Amino acid sequence: FDWDDNILRMPTHIHLERRLANGTWVPHLVSTSLFSVIRNDAVNYRPPAGDWEKAFLEFRDFAQDDESKFLKDAREAIDSVLSGTEKAAPSFNTFRRTLVEGRIFAIVTARGHQPGTLRKGVELFIERVLTPLERETMVYNLRGYLVCYEGRKRSEELEDADVIANYLDLNRYHAVTSPAFMTLVKNAAVPDPERSETRKQFAILDFLDHLFHIIERIGAKKPVSVGFSDDDPANVHAVMTFIRETLAKRFPSVKFVVYDTSDPDVEKGHKLVVAGQLDLGL
Repeated sequence: FDWDDNILRMPTHIHLERRLANGTWVPHLVSTSLFSVIRNDAVNYRPPAGDWEKAFLEFRDFAQDDESKFLKDAREAIDSVLSGTEKAAPSFNTFRRTLVEGRIFAIVTARGHQPGTLRKGVELFIERVLTPLERETMVYNLRGYLVCYEGRKRSEELEDADVIANYLDLNRYHAVTSPAFMTLVKNAAVPDPERSETRKQFAILDFLDHLFHIIERIGAKKPVSVGFSDDDPANVHAVMTFIRETLAKRFPSVKFVVYDTSDPDVEKGHKLVVAGQLDLGL
């Protein structure tokens, strides 16, 4: 899952400068959804003093902050949905269902936060969005997986909070512009690592490798389906290409589905690609 404008419509702003008709430049705040449209328009928009770090100041973690801006904005975005003042983002309910069902997931975002910050955002989502019945169902499902793959004793050893924590440990939290992730990409000698689309492709591959490691460890023999959702058409196109040229060949038994959530009026987004199992007629 992408996070911004996909799971939540975050109030975080990107700090840019906009060129006026007379040629002067003025400070200009843009939302993440607008940035996905104008980000290649270097004629009319630029980062402050040519520094993209200044542009994405709100997308970073700082040690002096009492709480991450990400968590503050996530709380505001969630409360706006729950109060009815803001329409839910396209994948809001899909992510909600993913958590209740206890499915393995990855957060792959162009933000620059630490993995722990993104995980806290998921914990906040569970705390504020899921109803008591949904949380109860979530724990019930997670305990079922524990009993099935690790034994009843393992389930009985854990309190409900520990069951949820154990589940969240299994997932991936990738902020692809964070220093830690950039180092990971460069160490892997990924071509063109400066492109956001390339880094997201690497994050997806990392998730799949991680997923199959889990499957091998627990000896699961179930069909595997992997979905990807993003509101940025450039990212969607890059992932579609990546699936066709790389993932479908490397993981031929996996069903891959891509959802373009760039249209906020289409819940769950437009289903664009299905590859793997369904292509084989299975």
